[in-house]
Amino acid sequence: MEQDQNIKTTSRTVVITGASSGAGRAIALAFAENGDRVVIAARNIDALKDLAAECESVGGAAECVACDTSDYHQVLNLAATAASIGTGIDVWVNNAGVLAIGSFDQTPMEVSEQVIKTNLLGYMYGAHAVMPYFKKQGQGILINNISIGGFLPVPFGAGYSAAKFGLRGFSASLKSELRQYRNIHVCDAFPGFLDTPGMQHAANYTGKVLKPGPVVYDPNRLAHEIFKLSLNPRSEKMVGSFSTIMRLSRALFPTLTTTFAGSVIRTYLKHAKAIEPTNGNIFSPVAYGNSVHGGWGIPGRPKAHRKYVALGAGLLLSALLIKKKW
Repeated sequence: MEQDQNIKTTSRTVVITGASSGAGRAIALAFAENGDRVVIAARNIDALKDLAAECESVGGAAECVACDTSDYHQVLNLAATAASIGTGIDVWVNNAGVLAIGSFDQTPMEVSEQVIKTNLLGYMYGAHAVMPYFKKQGQGILINNISIGGFLPVPFGAGYSAAKFGLRGFSASLKSELRQYRNIHVCDAFPGFLDTPGMQHAANYTGKVLKPGPVVYDPNRLAHEIFKLSLNPRSEKMVGSFSTIMRLSRALFPTLTTTFAGSVIRTYLKHAKAIEPTNGNIFSPVAYGNSVHGGWGIPGRPKAHRKYVALGAGLLLSALLIKKKW
């Protein structure tokens, strides 16, 4: 991914969790292109080694750490390793996540529990592990990749929604607590649907083949925004017009937006091809799909989906007019 020449900075130590594929892989490459030392963490060490070679080929230095972020002790080890290779930890990107789709009562409870352990507790573990280093240094940037799922409930994804909504509350609390530390920043990124292998990796109890929503963004776009947050921290960053529209729609018309989302998913599942249930990568990594892109969109061309963004804006405007009429 090309970086703007005017936002180059000096080499830093940057930790990225969930770096083996998708957004995490793109984020690691974005920092590597800046010449940063990236400490890349995931459960799949072979995929990390491939990524490390790619990071080094674009000008960065890379350290691989096998880490399951749902295990607090492994996250502590990740932080200690990162701190030992440089002068400290400059940026920590919480990104590791898993997805399970299916009716709540048909999704094994241990699967929903693991989704919450990874997507919520994993982020809390990361913050808890790195914060002592930040406070000792007197500075540091924690970036949470939360997604629009932090505002918009995902029908048939109860565990995922519980984790993402919880992350917003956790982050808000932590920001308030850290107000006296002017040089320690907590930033939240809220991208829309991304063209990553996440759907291929997901646990699936719907009995149907899964696909992401129609507005699919290049994960390199998210990576670029997270890189910019590391230079100019801000509390929140919505990534993509669709995420902004859906956040606004949910705020103004919560029932209508949630009902519409559920209807879209039910209609899709009714016509999708059948597939056997799978645990996906919930409990262990998978050997396939360790690239940045998942093949759902057009890499590097977010404008290709303007018609869908326009449709979302039209639906929001129509709902507003109907509400005013009644």
